[in-house]
Amino acid sequence: MLDDERDAYLAHVTVERGLSTHTVSAYRRDLARYCRFLQARDRSSVAQVTRADVAAFAEAIGTGSDGARALAPASASRTVVAVRGWHRFAVAEGWAVDDVSVEVKPRAIPQRLPKAISTDAVARILESAGGDEGAALRDRALLELVYASGARISEATGLDVDDVRLGRAEAAVLLRGKGRKERVVPIGGYAADALDAYLVRSRGALAQAGRGTPALFLNTRGGRLSRQSAWAILKVAAERAGVEDVSPHTLRHSFATHLLAGGADVRVVQELLGHASVTTTQIYTAVTQDALREVYVAAHPRAR
Repeated sequence: MLDDERDAYLAHVTVERGLSTHTVSAYRRDLARYCRFLQARDRSSVAQVTRADVAAFAEAIGTGSDGARALAPASASRTVVAVRGWHRFAVAEGWAVDDVSVEVKPRAIPQRLPKAISTDAVARILESAGGDEGAALRDRALLELVYASGARISEATGLDVDDVRLGRAEAAVLLRGKGRKERVVPIGGYAADALDAYLVRSRGALAQAGRGTPALFLNTRGGRLSRQSAWAILKVAAERAGVEDVSPHTLRHSFATHLLAGGADVRVVQELLGHASVTTTQIYTAVTQDALREVYVAAHPRAR
């Protein structure tokens, strides 16, 4: 019964809440581990689970005492979120009387400043992805779009042709973030030109290998470009540019940091990034404060 109740919850977060495939897959793994833990404690349904069970599991995933790998704080926190969501759902569905997970909190995650690279490094990466035909035009358009809009890689690869509006004065993209929440983000001339070149001179040839898809970015078989392939495109471009330690989120982080350093309001950047809370965006202000302090120490006569 535990497995059936878990699957019902996963169906709920997929259909009703619209969580991404990646998030649902992570929840599936997390809750499978939770079910094994509960079954080892002779629990056959969510109604039999106690507060002590939930607390013991939260401890086990951090230490590995349940026989599985100990999780890093971020993964452990996500697992607890999945468990709490399942128990809330169980109460709402009438499977359980009380939410026994309510007092178990996700582990605190040490704050890490986002990694951003300089505007010069970004320019070198974008230039390295360039070319006059085929996949090179696609690669340049993809990376220009990600940096111009602050899109997550998954958001960029999820775009359809109709989600893009070109034209110097009104160029923009319709991005779908977490929970399928939509936002329209303007893009600059460089990205608009790169997208136009790709659509006019490259996408049609790539599409001929497929069966027809509305996807904006296509692979060589004419299907939608995968997130993994997009990551590989960024990695190759960064290596060509001589820029080290570039992650899939680097261009997104750089987008936010460069906007704030240029004087953009944090709430505007919040909207552009698709963050539900401005608190999430404010982590980027610490990066720009460091830059301001460096300038201050170097320029002020009594800074030292």
